[in-house]
Amino acid sequence: MTSNQSIGFLRRAIEQADLRVLLMVLFQGTGDRRWLNPPFTPARDVNLIADEAAGLPPEVQQSIRAAALDWLVDDEAPAIAAPDDDLMLEMMRCCLGEKVAPEYAPMMREQLCFAPVANEPAGTSATIRPVVIVGAGISGMAIGVRLKQQGIPFLILERNEQVGGTWWENRYPGCAVDTPNHAYSFSYGARFDWSRFFSKRDELQAYMQRCASEFGLLADIRLRHEMLSAQWQSLKTGGGYWQVQLRDSQGQMQEIEASALVSAIGQLSLPKIPKLPGASSFAGPMFHSAHWPDDLDLTGKRVAIIGTGASCMQIAPAIAEQVKSLHIFQRTAQWVRHIPRFHEEIAPGVRWLLKNVPLYAAWTRFTMFWRYGDGLLRTLQIDPEWPHPDRSLNRVNDRHRQQMTEYITRQLSGRDDLLQQCLPEYPPYGKRILLDNHWYRTLCRDNVTLISTPVSHIEPDAICDVAGHRRQVDVIVMATGFQVGLMAARLNITGRAGIELSKQWAGDNPSAYLGITVPNFPNLFCMQGPGTGLGHGGSTIFQAECQAHYIARCIRQYLSVDNRMLEVKQQVHDEYNKQFDAAHQRMVWSHPGMSTYYRNKAGRVYSVMPWRLVDYWKMTREPDPTAFETS
Repeated sequence: MTSNQSIGFLRRAIEQADLRVLLMVLFQGTGDRRWLNPPFTPARDVNLIADEAAGLPPEVQQSIRAAALDWLVDDEAPAIAAPDDDLMLEMMRCCLGEKVAPEYAPMMREQLCFAPVANEPAGTSATIRPVVIVGAGISGMAIGVRLKQQGIPFLILERNEQVGGTWWENRYPGCAVDTPNHAYSFSYGARFDWSRFFSKRDELQAYMQRCASEFGLLADIRLRHEMLSAQWQSLKTGGGYWQVQLRDSQGQMQEIEASALVSAIGQLSLPKIPKLPGASSFAGPMFHSAHWPDDLDLTGKRVAIIGTGASCMQIAPAIAEQVKSLHIFQRTAQWVRHIPRFHEEIAPGVRWLLKNVPLYAAWTRFTMFWRYGDGLLRTLQIDPEWPHPDRSLNRVNDRHRQQMTEYITRQLSGRDDLLQQCLPEYPPYGKRILLDNHWYRTLCRDNVTLISTPVSHIEPDAICDVAGHRRQVDVIVMATGFQVGLMAARLNITGRAGIELSKQWAGDNPSAYLGITVPNFPNLFCMQGPGTGLGHGGSTIFQAECQAHYIARCIRQYLSVDNRMLEVKQQVHDEYNKQFDAAHQRMVWSHPGMSTYYRNKAGRVYSVMPWRLVDYWKMTREPDPTAFETS
């Protein structure tokens, strides 16, 4: 950039930049260590979208911006392209103003593309059968990328007419991500030009489609191809393969022999619809939020939403002004976290920096990843000495309860009727934490009614509750969540000796080693499997990358020769899940009386992970050869 106009634009962009991020860019760009020391040290800020001034005095801010402008105008290559672990740790601590643990350095170097992923070198696999991947969403693309890098043939089966998984299927009004985009994105590939910190569904779907194209996966994806079943076929010579039955885009049945089978359908893909008496008699549209009709016009309609989870909290504010009336049926009050600047668009200058300055994009990803990562997990541990277990887990959790209670009380000022319905009784974070998307503002509207009385039955033009109230409605939306416990079991998979996965995982009690491999099911790998959900923060895409790395290593090391078999030992699986269950006994999701889709009817938490993100990253770096039976 040499023209006065270009320099002027760059100066304005730098004025909008996050100084924490800009400092790291400046240090890496120049190699000058003074930028890591006072007076340039940023103040700690735990807000998800932190103050860009970083707590620095105006004269210090100006020094940073002036130096950054000089370096960017000179357009020189960074003096430090790839910091080592020690320097990375120093930079992270300076950027955040807190004492980051050393074990995060190698993970974040990889996440910021300062260090290559330690995968096997590319080559041609000796197997004559492809790996079959079910699902072309986030996880399917993640494993496809790794297999392609290693020269392993694969095929992705996608039942929908487009890639994207949950972002293709969910099209309801207000649908958006609840993780900041710069953490909810692949660590590799070109940076996407996000318009907001928390993007809407259409932008996320566009990102998924771009990734499928950019990663070179389109030729390996079969759209409108649905897997119907899979059976393990053992060979007398040892090993075996998966025989996969599917329905193609023309409705014809096909069979494919696969060296390995990867379930990439996730946990939140099969809607859960309650059985309500009279539902079949309803005369108007009635559907699950994941099946929102494309041509539905709600103008002037009387609408009911059943359920007050994440989907409802996005739908209700998006349609409240449009409908005549909105009745929301709530089973349990939810803790809701206020995120200042949640709806804010990214400033034009910052978008330019994110698109054109790779180091700025990398360090923005780091700050978002960190603030939405492991920091909360330690506060979700049950303190056995805490004197108020009925309301919270520990002192910090109690402070969170007080802060959220004060926020809800302010939002519902003058509406004691709503306040009584909206204050949860259980400890904060005991259920999935939700973000305020103008939820309380919506509840206070004259045309919105929150109902905490259970539904009794449905009539052709009304919903009736158990208290005898009848409310006329034209449209019913089931925002009732998903059948989380099924996961890969709904794919009709039969393993060794005729064992069915649905029976092995019966009773909403799925389990797997690292959430990935299952005894009795050789060469089967689950992504976003049992115990890998994120209840404390983090990004689903990060989990997918960890699992894709691990699975690709397994396939490359153990299955690259045709007919070979890899199966986790039962003892290894059981010991891992024993540790998993013990860790959960200390976590909020096991708190007495807690009801959440994270746990089954027996009280076992099976969905979310008790480990830190960095712990799981380490667990999935390298397969342990002693954990498996091979042939």
